[in-house]
Amino acid sequence: MARSFSLAACEVIGFDLDHTLCRYNLVESSQLIYESFAEFMVAEKGYDKELLNVPLESWDFCCKGLVLDMEDGNFLKLAQDGTILRASHGTKHLTSEEILEKYGRREWKHFKTMSGMVSRSAKYYVYDNYFDLPGALLCARIVDSLNQHNASQKYDFWKDMIAAIQHNYKTSAFKGSHFRKPCGVTGSTKKHQKKAREQEENCGTYFPEVKRNPDKYIQSCPESVKKWLRKLKDSGKILLLITSSHSDYCRLLCEHTLGNDFAELFDIVITNALKPGFFSQPPNQRPFRTLENDEEQEVLLSLDKPGWYSQGNSSHLYELLKKITGKLEPKGHHPKSLHAVSKQWGSYFVDTIAATEDAAETLVRTWPCKCVSAYSTITIPSIESIADLPLDYRFTRFSSKNSVIAGYFPNPPRSLSTPQPMATK
Repeated sequence: MARSFSLAACEVIGFDLDHTLCRYNLVESSQLIYESFAEFMVAEKGYDKELLNVPLESWDFCCKGLVLDMEDGNFLKLAQDGTILRASHGTKHLTSEEILEKYGRREWKHFKTMSGMVSRSAKYYVYDNYFDLPGALLCARIVDSLNQHNASQKYDFWKDMIAAIQHNYKTSAFKGSHFRKPCGVTGSTKKHQKKAREQEENCGTYFPEVKRNPDKYIQSCPESVKKWLRKLKDSGKILLLITSSHSDYCRLLCEHTLGNDFAELFDIVITNALKPGFFSQPPNQRPFRTLENDEEQEVLLSLDKPGWYSQGNSSHLYELLKKITGKLEPKGHHPKSLHAVSKQWGSYFVDTIAATEDAAETLVRTWPCKCVSAYSTITIPSIESIADLPLDYRFTRFSSKNSVIAGYFPNPPRSLSTPQPMATK
């Protein structure tokens, strides 16, 4: 594998939307997400009203890469080999002795079933993105609350959290046009549909609130990034936008971040992609659909031209790109209350561990850190950090021939390059 990577050598460049081209104000959006989850759990599922009140210091608990062990109500920070580095029961920090007593000095029992940061299971949940990360704090506080009322409580709250997530992110709450009008409906049926539509539009908190006040939650894209996208387009690159957001929400985000003419930047826009299934499921399970007024329409057995589509799969997309370019080869890989670094959990990238009880602590990479280098070519803090570079700039890539920090641009995380002393757990 080559040691370097250049965008100039790429025929096609694809972008995610959320937290990539569209960046959020994390303090405000995290609080909105937490509140909407908590309100549902209290009002609809009968959980303790105290969950609605969040002390500012509690936000330190939120740290990407945590794993919720649903059976025990424990949150885990894992090393790259699956060893438990830190843990909490609910929000309560567990000491090294308590971790040893509960799990032993070995890899976590479910570690071998995990595959990348998108791992899901009925036994555990990985908090890997900012849309569900506030839910980690809520779940931890639910465990605290259940323990207060019954120390031997069975932790079966996850089904309620799933209901809260589905309620909060119900796309019909963003816009009522998802109801299709059937042929030959009667007046009474129309009234029933209108009432149902109004109920749907009023459910959840997230989409209605972002729609009402986008400036509060969404950052405008820097002009340097807009110019860079145009430069990519003008140089003959095929640009893709692939997002799990539905078409209407995608349109709102893009207009707010990139401007009303954003569609001119992209040859292909795919919404409701539902990643990672877009890349892993077979075409017959995830066909593309056409869109009309942001409504999904007919099923497509293949893609034959650029455009705006919904759902779909990477196989049909690849065939279209291969047809367009004639050059593609198959790929081998399918508030200030929210802190950048958590005092409780430490660095996202590294931590310390002792090989034996009496041994000195050594620095080890975390499991999320290993995933970054294993599944990325390069890693950047934002698109803005590369927007002013020439298109033929050569990045040093992650590979077995380079160091573990080679693929970070412009600089590796401080904790990886110049490790700081860490408190004993």
